[in-house]
Amino acid sequence: MASTRDNNEAEPQKSYWRWSKEDFLPEESFQSWNNYVSALSQTRLRFKDRLFSRSDDATETEELRKRSEHDMKRCLNWWDLIWFGFGAVIGAGIFVLTGQEAHDHAGSAIVLSYVASGFSAMLSVFCYTEFAVEVPSAGGSFAYLRVELGDFVAFITAGNILLESVIGSAAVARSWTSYFTSLLNRPKNSLRIKTNLKEGYNLLDPIASGVLVIAAVITMISTKKTSYLNWIASAINTAVIIFVIVAGFAHADKSNLTPFLPYGAKGVFQAAAIIYFAYGGFDHIATMAEETKKPSRDIPIGLVGSMSMITVIYCLMALSLSMMQKYTEIDTGAAFSVAFQNVGMKWAKYVVAFGALKGMTTVLLVARLAQARYITHIARCHMIPPWFALVHPKTGTPIYATLLITIAGAIIAFFTGLDVLSSLISVSTLFVFMMISVALLVRRYYVRGVTPRENLLKLVIFLVLIVASSVGISAYWGLRPNGWFGYTVTVPVWFLATLGMSLFLTQQRVPKVWGVPLVPWLPSLSIATNVFLMGSLEYEAFIRFGVCTVVMLIYYFLFGLHATYDMAHQQEKLPSKVDQTETIKNAGP
Repeated sequence: MASTRDNNEAEPQKSYWRWSKEDFLPEESFQSWNNYVSALSQTRLRFKDRLFSRSDDATETEELRKRSEHDMKRCLNWWDLIWFGFGAVIGAGIFVLTGQEAHDHAGSAIVLSYVASGFSAMLSVFCYTEFAVEVPSAGGSFAYLRVELGDFVAFITAGNILLESVIGSAAVARSWTSYFTSLLNRPKNSLRIKTNLKEGYNLLDPIASGVLVIAAVITMISTKKTSYLNWIASAINTAVIIFVIVAGFAHADKSNLTPFLPYGAKGVFQAAAIIYFAYGGFDHIATMAEETKKPSRDIPIGLVGSMSMITVIYCLMALSLSMMQKYTEIDTGAAFSVAFQNVGMKWAKYVVAFGALKGMTTVLLVARLAQARYITHIARCHMIPPWFALVHPKTGTPIYATLLITIAGAIIAFFTGLDVLSSLISVSTLFVFMMISVALLVRRYYVRGVTPRENLLKLVIFLVLIVASSVGISAYWGLRPNGWFGYTVTVPVWFLATLGMSLFLTQQRVPKVWGVPLVPWLPSLSIATNVFLMGSLEYEAFIRFGVCTVVMLIYYFLFGLHATYDMAHQQEKLPSKVDQTETIKNAGP
């Protein structure tokens, strides 16, 4: 036995640059057509197995990581994560959405919209932070949902948000070209190549594709060097924001705040639902847990710290714009640039354009970094070919995963116009945030093999009531925005279901280091706010979500289900082999 072990240890290490069938399709179901047909015939049985199976913390943080063959380098601290938070969240959105929503929906009360959406985002941040500390994995929300809700739920939700992220990055890259053109003071599409292709795809954008490729190359070289570059770019962007705030208040006029609520509370919440997406990107930090030196300390500081400061910055920017110019006069396309021009600072529009350009650059940079790690962990689970899970031994970065998302994003950005990509606001992001809150409640109140069946049934009933009442609140707001009677039913149901969970269920698990306070109230409130904001979206967003989900289901039942089933049952056989080996060794000659 000793000689066998020595031979295994002496086995030469595989080259990173390889692409054999074994690297792409190692599972038994794909070794032959007969195997695959046999697997398809067992789809129902296999689906039931994967639907009710759950992963665990150790598997996500230790066992799956071995499938990358090499570890990512632990080189990040809380300082890096705070700046990654700034880089991921503060993009062009704050410069565009603020003026648009102040003019159309909230008026001078746009600052209250940022407070409301910031509060909702912070609830999600709390839930993400507990999971990231307890399950420090590159898989982020995918890993958390696998542990608490299983493979199927994890893949459908995570797959949707990943698809949205790739499309969103392509749109940001197209916007980068537009802002760069503006900064050079050139005509709108002068840097794009005009063709005879179909409308919406006829303006080719090599600059957008190039920006994505450059960002990807940087992230593949080194995570720490990417962090350094992000520091510099985010610091410059922060300086621009400080300039905007200070210059805005220097030219403030209090009379511009009157009337403060021209569209009432309805307008404030309508704007909050849209500007909520200016806070998007904080979940990227959770995917960097494997590269964080001390996750239990650094992640809470990085996530909660950066989002707290960003919320304050956003509110100050919104207030300065409202005080600098009357909401009826705010330009919906270039709010800050036009506002500065009206107070005699025409040159400031170049500062604003430069800041927005820098913001979009860091958004793309951090997105390349985070999305690659997300894909790496999905590949470790064999939801996609495990070749994409490999980590380069020298750089400590997932090069193949980065190439996958970059090539996909670059192709979309090269051909597809902004009008086609304009539906960035998707239900997918809010849906996954809601599911994380549900998963957190499951984690706190249910432990397999410990929680009595009676308590599990109570938990399911309370969760169904919380989600259903939240949907009811959102639906009634959409159908009868000035009504009140429906809330006399839906709000009490939400309150009583949350209260029932608090009184009749005992928490089965206590966080080891950092946990969400006031459980179940804050996670339940997070569910309600995310569902409420989902209900404020246009129906096109739900159509897109439905189409993406159908695509995910087809892929899952044809490939993902069978790959994960094979790997799960292969793992179950391993302990028995080890036990058999130990028995032979102990028996002696």
